[in-house]
Amino acid sequence: MNVFWLTFLATLAVTITILLLFFVSYRFLFKKMAGRIIRLILTETYSKNIWELISSGMLRFKPQKIVEMALRAEEKEGIVRSLGSPKKMVGFEGLMFLPAQLAVMPTKEDYHIQTKTVIGPRAERPLQLEIPLLIGGMGAGTGVSERIKLAIAKGATAAGTATNTGDGPFLPEERKWADKLVVQYSQAGWIRDPQELEQADMIEIRVGSGASAGISYESPLQRMSEASRQWKGLQPGGPARIRSRIPGVDRPENWRELVANLREMTGGVPIGVKLVPSRVEEDIECALDADVDFITIDGAQAGIKESAPILQDDFGLPTLRGLVRTVKVLREKRALQRVSVIVSGGLYTPGDYLKAIALGADAVALGTTVLLAAIHTQITKVLPWEPLSQLAWAEGDFANRLDVEKAARNVANLLRSSVEEMKIAVTCLGKKAIHEVNQDDLVALDPFTARIAEVPLAYERSSGS
Repeated sequence: MNVFWLTFLATLAVTITILLLFFVSYRFLFKKMAGRIIRLILTETYSKNIWELISSGMLRFKPQKIVEMALRAEEKEGIVRSLGSPKKMVGFEGLMFLPAQLAVMPTKEDYHIQTKTVIGPRAERPLQLEIPLLIGGMGAGTGVSERIKLAIAKGATAAGTATNTGDGPFLPEERKWADKLVVQYSQAGWIRDPQELEQADMIEIRVGSGASAGISYESPLQRMSEASRQWKGLQPGGPARIRSRIPGVDRPENWRELVANLREMTGGVPIGVKLVPSRVEEDIECALDADVDFITIDGAQAGIKESAPILQDDFGLPTLRGLVRTVKVLREKRALQRVSVIVSGGLYTPGDYLKAIALGADAVALGTTVLLAAIHTQITKVLPWEPLSQLAWAEGDFANRLDVEKAARNVANLLRSSVEEMKIAVTCLGKKAIHEVNQDDLVALDPFTARIAEVPLAYERSSGS
């Protein structure tokens, strides 16, 4: 027998012996260690007891708060958090649809459910979409990469809907691939060129968003392509200021002037505002005075690349509350037929989308959901050693490895699949169009949600049942 096999057999014998010894003694050793730990926990005073970490730490503070307290202790600047608040807020989960059965008949299975959506119906050039879902604002360079933006534009076009520039610079390539493009007129100074605004199918004036309110900050516009930088006259690596106010708007009266100027400049496309639900009644009345064509309500559950935890956790109202109050004000002002409502922030499923429409929204704008769809199985390019954001954020080390065509297909599939599920639900409700679904089709599972959504409790008789 040669040396190799002798060595192999000896190693195998030693390994088997160690394993046998472990199996024979592990219970004794484990019991010994566990007994000592339990004895210390049950006898040591709290000042010396490791259980203090549990009682005064983890049970009093959530791990999220412990980590963020530690980060604040490490940095003298305010910390920022990615992708929105982990705080549990009232949402659409407490609402349920009432299926049609005997008294109300389901729609025949061969009927084609209507999904067409019009934003800004009284505008000279309304935005007409094939589906009631569109893409929310995500800025190239300020948030996501250019490759993600192009993929989303292609996916949205394939699904028959619109994409949104976000607060990043205008990208000629995005305009090329987007059949319908919403240009966001934000606190940033770079989307002011009439040549860019004239290419918009709709203008969204971003006054605030759910996870960032109206804070001022600097964006380095990282990894913008050289062509995009030259287009905007931006210096490589140079910061770009996002202001807390829309330039030129210093008084509430200025909103009407801005809306009128944008409407004239763009040839009559819908002009609207994006708001965090806050002083809802006062803000909506101001928006009506400004003569807007639509209002986007971006609730406190909205995602964002990064912002201060205080803005994510402690500012604005949850999406459900903001939506219901907005629709109520518009109905009282008899403006609901002429001013469209778009809702975003914390809506992730076709059920969420349809419930929002039932409560008065004309369309739902998607952000984080679309972003996750875009990277889909491509996350294997970064996991397990890097976070998913490295594939999506502008400064991500793997952003250039995103397959744009594959991401575009995944975005289109997400939108189409979601709408197909909504159509199934509409059929079960006995309706023939998505926008026929209304509050009468809903009940709430708890009194709190019932009061917010202004629908009956599930154990009470509803007007639609």
